[in-house]
Amino acid sequence: MKVGIAGVGGIGSNVAVNLVRAGVTSLLLVDFDQVEMSNLNRQFYFADQLGRPKVEMLRDNLLRIAPEAEIDIRQLRLTPANMAETFVGCDVLVEGFDEEASKKQLIEAFAGCELPIVSASGIAGRELAAIRVHRLGNCTIVGDFVNDFRENLLYSPKIAIIAAMMADIVLREVFHE
Repeated sequence: MKVGIAGVGGIGSNVAVNLVRAGVTSLLLVDFDQVEMSNLNRQFYFADQLGRPKVEMLRDNLLRIAPEAEIDIRQLRLTPANMAETFVGCDVLVEGFDEEASKKQLIEAFAGCELPIVSASGIAGRELAAIRVHRLGNCTIVGDFVNDFRENLLYSPKIAIIAAMMADIVLREVFHE
């Protein structure tokens, strides 16, 4: 089973580490961005990785946990034109984008197909009790569905909880539970 992760920031990097620690050893990591100082409070990166491509640094970090893992990377900006071809061969897809428009494009690109998608919505703020799970067709969405990062601060505990819930949903797909 291969898990594709679109966007390896707060959600994507934390889902990836949870999956690898749970025994998933085949991942495709896709992101265009580089590690920045503002990422370190909630993403699985370190200060000595600043300015380096996120996909390369996350692969390196994950391989320190599971050296046997097969982690493919693509440093590119996903667009509606390249989304479907980028994730060919993946059995489950994790959406970890910041922007709502990108989230929508990914979900629309795979609407109506069998590929399970696990997404996040409303990851900002500190309200943990409002986190819930919704399933819409082939897409399962985790979050509070309200608190946007443009209006609220991003806190590591909430992001880690949502990422862990997303990883658990992926594991259910992988193990057909």
